[in-house]
Amino acid sequence: GLGFNIVGGTDQQYIANDSSIYVSRIKKDGAAYLDGRLQEGDKILAINGKDLKDLRHKDAVELFRNAGCYVSLKIQRRLQPQNGPVGHRGDGESGGLPLAVILVPGLALAATAVWILLRYRQRM
Repeated sequence: GLGFNIVGGTDQQYIANDSSIYVSRIKKDGAAYLDGRLQEGDKILAINGKDLKDLRHKDAVELFRNAGCYVSLKIQRRLQPQNGPVGHRGDGESGGLPLAVILVPGLALAATAVWILLRYRQRM
């Protein structure tokens, strides 16, 4: 997969009164970790130009699943830690479904392509 987990959505709010999609965990040695720009707590605003606002969690997951070979994320950095997220277990686990579990195996190749693309853009 892309190497990170997501939480949130209109049906599974991670932060009270906020149905946005958030990065809950970056998997060590995954594509997102190796790229280094995505951080836990980042709000994902869009994937490949598709706005994630007001989506159910499963619909957001489906957008990631069908993202294709080149994935572009628009994110908003979390400026400060949030207190009391809805459903937070406090045990270091996010409660979100790992994307690696739900993405089709072919996206492993896509993750590599994204990592290469992001590295190429970073040098421009």
